This record gives sequence, C-alpha cells and structure tokens, in this order.
Amino acid sequence: MSKTPLYACLAALLSAALLPASQASAQDAWPTRPVTIIVPFAAGGNTDLFGRLLADEMSKTFGQPFVVENKPGAGGGIGTEQLARAEPDGYTLGMGTVGTHAINPWVFKDLGYDAEADFAPISLAATLPNLLVVNPSFPAKSVPELIALLKAEPEGHSYASSGFGTSIHLAAAAFEIHVGSHMTHVPYKGSAQALGDVVAGHVDMIFDNIPTAMEQARAGTVRPLAVTGLERTPTLPDVPAMAEFIPGFDITSWQGLLAPAGTPPAIVEKLSAEVQRIMRLPEIKARVEPLGAKPIGSTAEEFTAYIKTEKAKYKPIVEASGATAQ
Repeated sequence: MSKTPLYACLAALLSAALLPASQASAQDAWPTRPVTIIVPFAAGGNTDLFGRLLADEMSKTFGQPFVVENKPGAGGGIGTEQLARAEPDGYTLGMGTVGTHAINPWVFKDLGYDAEADFAPISLAATLPNLLVVNPSFPAKSVPELIALLKAEPEGHSYASSGFGTSIHLAAAAFEIHVGSHMTHVPYKGSAQALGDVVAGHVDMIFDNIPTAMEQARAGTVRPLAVTGLERTPTLPDVPAMAEFIPGFDITSWQGLLAPAGTPPAIVEKLSAEVQRIMRLPEIKARVEPLGAKPIGSTAEEFTAYIKTEKAKYKPIVEASGATAQ
C-alpha cells in the first residue's frame, strides 16, 4: 500500500497550519515598499493638505515612502472609486471627506462605489466647520437678526456656493430647513469666485470653507455671523457657533484616512494608531488649528460609526436641496 496519500495529507495539514502564521508575518512586516495615498481632489485644498501631512509623518514612522496621488473629478468620486477598487493589501490608501462619503451617495445616481461597504475606515483625522459670512452692507449683523429678516422678507435674498451638492451648498440648505426660509441659490464652479461675489455685494452670503472665508473676515471684506459646528473655534473665538441659535446644528467638513474593504485588520489598526498619534502632536496642532480645523485622530471603529451617522444625516438635506447629478 502506497504511503503517498498519507504524506500528501500531512503536507496539506502542515501547509494549512503555516498559512495563517505566514499571513500574520507579512502583515507584521508591512510596509515593505512605497504606499500610495489617493487624494480625490486637486492639489492645494484641505483634503490635499491633510493627505500630505499624514503622508510625511507616516513616511518617517514606517520607513517607507507614503506618496500622495491627486485624482480629482466628479466631486471626489473618481479617486474614491479608484480606492474602492484597489488591492486591499495596505499599499493603497485614500482620503475620505464629508463629500465623498456622506453627500455623494445621495447626489450621484451612479456613484461607482458603496460609501460604507467598499472601505475599511482607518481614522477621522480632523473636522472643519464652515463659516457663514455676509457682505458688510447686509442689514443682518447676527444670526438672530438674519433669521428675523428672512422671516419678514421671504423673497429677495441669496447665497453663493461652490456648486450643487457641495458642503457649502448643503450648509445653506440645512440652515433653510431649520429656519423654514428660502433663498436664491447662486452656484459657482468654485469657492473663490463665489466668495468674491459676496465681497463685491452681488450675492448676500456664503457658508464657505473656514480657511478662505476666515481671511476675508479678518480683512473686513465680509462680516462673519457663525461657524456651522456645535462649538466655537479657537481661531475665531468671538464668532458664535450656529448651534447657539439652532440647537444641534452641525454641518462640518471632515477629513479621514481609509483603505479598501478587505484590508487586513492588523494593518488597519497599525495605521489607525499612527494617525491618532500624528493628530495629537503639538507641531501638527500648531499647523492645522490656525486653519480653523479641529484635530481628531479617532479609532477605526469610531470612524466607521461616524461615516454611517454622517451619511444618514445628509440624506434629507440633499433631498430638500434638490442637488442631483447624473
């Protein structure tokens, strides 16, 4: 009787026993080559800034290059879909935002990715409230005065945005829902031109990204009324939070690091711990807090829950705003 089948069985059992150990060893050794971080927007914006900040610090920690690749288009959808389809081996990561994971699922009919199922969230890096500013000649000098004005004069007032379905547009839409008002929406192809027309007095107001609007507010070319988060920002301590007037109002931009779904949990946890460390560094706080950003550094589980909550929050806002794209 041949002993080959017995040897074959023993070999198979040995191979099966060694496979998990081999996989664990590979995960422990990660990374052994450069890692790509996809930023689904153009260079120079907030998402790019945080992507490069994380890349620089992780390159130092892990001893391998972390290289940012900008893949803009479709409101962040092109780069985000590329991340979703990447090999889940820890060598392709990407930045996720309120736009790519909480807003786009309700704006685009054929998004190309599932904002929850296709990703392994790593860590929420930071949040950035928007800033409501008005032209200095606008009669309302506070949020209560603005609300009273909109109720007394329901027609004839306008707000600018950087385009349909952006966080700037939806911050205004959420404000209208809470107040029960309706203003004329004037969309632009970008925030710079939109803010410029508020400065020029062609449009009454904008709920702009805080880094750019803050500079105009300090220059006196616009009047700040409120930040759109739950609390005031240390960068503008005298500007109230919208939640002080509308309880629970929280329309905040955010930046986080993700991997494709199926990325080994050991790698996700290693990356999450690193982002948490980075966002607590004094020198990192000193770089991002002057922009109005709040460093976070969450666990992977916390970021997963946060995306789910944010996505659910924006569904009724998008529907009320009428923002859709084919």
